[in-house]
Amino acid sequence: MAAARQSVAGAQRVVVKVGSSSLTTASGGLDADRVDALVDALAKARGDGAREIVLVSSGAIAAGLAPLGLAKRPKDLARQQAAASVGQGLLVARYTASFARYGVRVGQVLLTSDDMARRAHHRNASRTLDQLIAMGALPVVNENDTVATDEIRFGDNDRLAALVAHLVRADLLVLLSDVDGLYDGDPARPDTSRISEVTGPADLAHVQIGSAGKAGVGTGGMVTKVEAARIAAAAGIPVVLTSASQAGDALAGGATGTYFHRTGRRSADRLLWLQHASEPRGALTLDDGAVRAVVEGRKSLLPAGIAEVEGDFAAGDPVELRDTGGRAVARGLVNFDAKELPQLLGRSTRDLARELGPAYEREVVHRDDLVLLHG
Repeated sequence: MAAARQSVAGAQRVVVKVGSSSLTTASGGLDADRVDALVDALAKARGDGAREIVLVSSGAIAAGLAPLGLAKRPKDLARQQAAASVGQGLLVARYTASFARYGVRVGQVLLTSDDMARRAHHRNASRTLDQLIAMGALPVVNENDTVATDEIRFGDNDRLAALVAHLVRADLLVLLSDVDGLYDGDPARPDTSRISEVTGPADLAHVQIGSAGKAGVGTGGMVTKVEAARIAAAAGIPVVLTSASQAGDALAGGATGTYFHRTGRRSADRLLWLQHASEPRGALTLDDGAVRAVVEGRKSLLPAGIAEVEGDFAAGDPVELRDTGGRAVARGLVNFDAKELPQLLGRSTRDLARELGPAYEREVVHRDDLVLLHG
């Protein structure tokens, strides 16, 4: 365990995620003292800039509640978007002023899950973040709540933070909560204890994990944080989960919180987003031969192997690939509209090209735009 914490202290590029409840009051509105305390810890950890930090910050919707006269987080998407529109400016202005005390510039980056599964947008986001870091700025990332719809939103920033950590090739992900780690039961009860480290999923098999906190300004809770830690760890990034008040100690390699060991290796950036951030717009049922080709042979999906099309999707949208039993085996970005596919089913690309033109001599889902779903 000591070696693991030593690696935390030595991590050069770190993604830190903070939730709404750690930045705002229960009634909405930013708590300037809490923001400043977090910035103090991050500025100290950053030092003279040799250590690179990316901040994934919730709080836009919560920050916009009080200015708009809303007593609590609205349930409807339109008013959430309005609150985010007002609150995002306040949130970034607060961070800009607070980090300015240390001479650190802040750059705002707003992302949607729909953007990140698409190749060109993913590449652009990666370039922007790399350039901000190279120029000495500290990126502040949030979901673009103002324009995100129910179908394309993350719903919480924990998962977003795990994917951003992978996107920027981080050495460490720190998830800050209002609880000082993961407990083996309700932290409010005296008979529970903090879990100091997690080496894999088996360590959590008998742990009861709670949902969103009492403040009601966030969307996450311990469930989403553990899921985010699992995603990051499986992608080769260790995770520390602790409270915002102990951010400084965590970044210094202290024994605070819960440490999640990496369980896998880094994979292609965009495929991780495709697997964990995209919402399928439809489904393709594959015959047995196509399932074997895609799953075992890691081949592209051709029209000849598709038995059925479901949903209303456009070229470039994520779709689910299912076997004849209805089990999802993969997810990918489709190259044709839903209305184009029925005339292509069961036919070879050579025949299609001869009859319909060269544009039809291509894969329905290319293997580079396809990720297998395990379990």
